[in-house]
Amino acid sequence: MTEISEASPAATDIDALLVALRPKLHRYCARMVGSVIDGEDVLQDALIKAVEALSATRALSSGNPEGWLFRIAHNTALDFLRRRKRQEALFSGEEAEMMADQLDAVTSRQIANASLRTFMRLNVTQRSSVILMDVLGYSLAEICAVMDVSLAAAKAALVRGRAQLRKYADEPDDAPQPKLSDADRKWLGAYVAHFNARDFDAIRAMISDDVRLDLVNKTRMTGKAEVSRYFGNYSKVSDWHLVPGLVEGQPAVLVFDPNEPNSKLKYFMLLNWSADKVATIRDFRHAPYVIDGAEYLV
Repeated sequence: MTEISEASPAATDIDALLVALRPKLHRYCARMVGSVIDGEDVLQDALIKAVEALSATRALSSGNPEGWLFRIAHNTALDFLRRRKRQEALFSGEEAEMMADQLDAVTSRQIANASLRTFMRLNVTQRSSVILMDVLGYSLAEICAVMDVSLAAAKAALVRGRAQLRKYADEPDDAPQPKLSDADRKWLGAYVAHFNARDFDAIRAMISDDVRLDLVNKTRMTGKAEVSRYFGNYSKVSDWHLVPGLVEGQPAVLVFDPNEPNSKLKYFMLLNWSADKVATIRDFRHAPYVIDGAEYLV
């Protein structure tokens, strides 16, 4: 983590800092809570808390704004886990005096590419320490500051977390693959077909009068008249092709770039239905960082 010197409110561009750190903060939050979708919710809550804290104090209380933001994100993720009633014991009660071992290249790649479900198998302290050091590249001192633990506790958690991930990497992945239900495939298929055909009048007929749109990291709209402008914006660009699928087991619209052969997932949309109408749309077009670590199926 790059040290940032103490600055006055006028010199500290908090908005620019939030934009620059948002992908990295999301990567941390998603791996802490085991979901790229929930991770974005946690991130949004954390950013709101940061802005509110800054408004209240009119100045950053720390000479390291980046560390300050990660501390808020860390605590917000823990609050989320408590609410979801899945939090494990924060500390093992042991603070073994051991040094964090150096990773070989293979193990380093395994940890960096571990699935979000795998990270969730670690207890909270192990999970946080491994993500901060082996995924995001922070030092032990910075990990202690974010997690508010001693150096010995951070080292112990890191060693144990790495050992567990090595063990999990050797286990066969025999989990059954989820699939779209017939009903979800029908509704998503119709939405996708009309969208790809640029028949936005047909799409507008599918949405409810009080439809709500969250264009993540950009804007929110409510009501058919306002949301109609959103479809108009899509009609002006050609960098998208929609496919029905699943993201983290949830029915989703997967978006690929037709101009790039063999392109990877670019971003996705989540739809909710009510009374045979689209009630909510959550579009991650302006938050492509969310797909980092996402498990999806076409």
